Amino acid sequence: MTEQQRRPTLMDVAGAAGVSRALVSIVMRGAPGASESTRQKVLETARELGYRPDSRAKLLRSSRTKLLGLSFSSSQPFHTELVDAAYAEASAKGYEIALSAVANGRPETRVIEALLDFGSEALILIAPTLSNQDLSRYAREVPVVSLLRDDVGDSLDSISSDDHAGIRLAVDHLASLGHRRIVHVDGGTAVSSEQRRAAFRTEMLRHGLEPLTLPGGPHEEDGMRVGQLLQANMPSAVVAFNDRCALGIIESFRAAGIDIPSDVSVLGYDDSQFARLSYVQLSSVSQDAPLLAAAAVDRAVDRIEGNQQPARIVRTPHLVLRKTTASPSGVQATTRPAGKAELPS
Repeated sequence: MTEQQRRPTLMDVAGAAGVSRALVSIVMRGAPGASESTRQKVLETARELGYRPDSRAKLLRSSRTKLLGLSFSSSQPFHTELVDAAYAEASAKGYEIALSAVANGRPETRVIEALLDFGSEALILIAPTLSNQDLSRYAREVPVVSLLRDDVGDSLDSISSDDHAGIRLAVDHLASLGHRRIVHVDGGTAVSSEQRRAAFRTEMLRHGLEPLTLPGGPHEEDGMRVGQLLQANMPSAVVAFNDRCALGIIESFRAAGIDIPSDVSVLGYDDSQFARLSYVQLSSVSQDAPLLAAAAVDRAVDRIEGNQQPARIVRTPHLVLRKTTASPSGVQATTRPAGKAELPS
């Protein structure tokens, strides 16, 4: 089919009118949420392009699809664990899951538009990065549940893990082992990085310890880069933003002949499948992926069937101890933190 033969879509109208696909949908459905000037602009653009509503899509929307749209990042293994758990919970509720992945060359807006075009009755977005304003536009069309991110405004539901509680567990554990020189490698611009960074500072100060945070990221390469920097001025323990970052740090240390946990303890976050591998055995803060995913699905279904108001649900993580954390050499573990210790400059 040539470009001239292709039937204009909502996205075509949105691009020509300079507005979002969600706003075009609002106008075409005659729903509230668009100013009169915007409405006229969209309708005029649609006429110029020869846009006609797809009767098949309209028929699909008029009936129940029992479909939940789920977006995730293809580069984050922890997201796939959430997807697996969401499938199980959706099936138990009598719903199906439509997947759409954020990947290189495939931005989040395109992912969401695809899920809406599938006829999704609600959206579950794992760690969305769009602005609250953009997210609220989609929430005017269907219920939207943000999973892992809670600062999404009042028009969306959010299901998240208590990042401060998770970091508190990590710092308390390492301090109880006798660690005083603890470094946090953050997640850069990743969702939850800012919250965990702030929590680390608060919890270290609570123990009378100097907080030191280094810029990292959510991938193994980020951990390897920071791990190489740390070798010039080794801490006794590292709290990584997530398990992937922790794995990169561990790989960097082991390549340099640094033993874990005898020379340095490393603690991850997420308790992902990587952490549980027999040759890794990474101590990690667990966000309980099955419980988070189930809560997100339950909330989406409740919004579809009960038309309830958006809610914010925060779950408490727990610590899973394996083989990458131990007391520093020559230090006996204690249940009480010692006094303030100086980090090397």
